[in-house]
Amino acid sequence: MGRRERLCRADEIEPGTARRFDVDEHRIALVRLDGDFYAIGDRCSHADYSLSEGEIWPEERAIECWKHGSTFSLLTGEPQSLPATRPVPVYDVTVEDDDVWVDLP
Repeated sequence: MGRRERLCRADEIEPGTARRFDVDEHRIALVRLDGDFYAIGDRCSHADYSLSEGEIWPEERAIECWKHGSTFSLLTGEPQSLPATRPVPVYDVTVEDDDVWVDLP
């Protein structure tokens, strides 16, 4: 059974940006696009680089690995371009009383 973990207050992340959080063994990139939040595994599946440091593509709802250019869907974690071929995990996010929570496995 999983658990919920508070990551931050909603206003601590500017729209159009990402921020890394380490929760136990989970390395999470939290992305804010307008009023929506997305939580995705922060390790590129092609190489161990932080996705939270990459460019966010708002229209595509994707994030790009800054090192080799692979993009990942913020909705599914699936790679959208090479060289990555394996997905990264995605986590359910809720905002309650201006706090951002993520559901961990």
